[in-house]
Amino acid sequence: MIAQNIFKIQSEIGPAVQLVVVSKYRNIEDIKQAYAAGQRHFAENRVQALLERKAALPNDIHRHLIGHLQSNKVKHIAAFIHCIQSVDSKELLSEIDKQASKHKRVIDCLLQLFIAQEETKFGMDAEECKAILKAKIAGAWPHVNVIGLMGMASLTDNVEQVRAEFSSLKSLYDELKDLHGLRVLSMGMSSDYAIAVAAGSNLIRVGSKVFE
Repeated sequence: MIAQNIFKIQSEIGPAVQLVVVSKYRNIEDIKQAYAAGQRHFAENRVQALLERKAALPNDIHRHLIGHLQSNKVKHIAAFIHCIQSVDSKELLSEIDKQASKHKRVIDCLLQLFIAQEETKFGMDAEECKAILKAKIAGAWPHVNVIGLMGMASLTDNVEQVRAEFSSLKSLYDELKDLHGLRVLSMGMSSDYAIAVAAGSNLIRVGSKVFE
């Protein structure tokens, strides 16, 4: 069933959109079923879960962090993380750069933008994002590769609100992508990935729709 769910989602989003399976709270056997179906990109929202999964699953998995990341936890994942999607401050970027340099790595990151009408979400505003990208061009954080933007829409049944929030982030992405070499726009989860893809997302983060 997990394999069928993955194939169904992939058929809906098409080959130009990357599916990242959110494996938080799932047991190892369920994740192995997704892996057996060909899935290689998996995400967790906690560092501890990333470490546990890394120890229990194959090494060719591309591991993403999508939850709020505290600076003092970066050192635990710097050696192996594929992409940190939830960078919400230049202070965090500096710590990622510091820890990546210790492993002679350049870590891919997404800047998380606050687009929802909910105070519980993390993220920076457009001006902070532009300031960070400007500093990056000037040579800041050489062991970090900012490859795109990420955002989470409000958890609401109001489709027009969700569509407007995604569209605002897509507009910012379009404004910045050529100048800064951005290539990833991470928008959309189980409840709203169809809206996100229609709005221009090229990476979705889906958990419950895979494992239901």
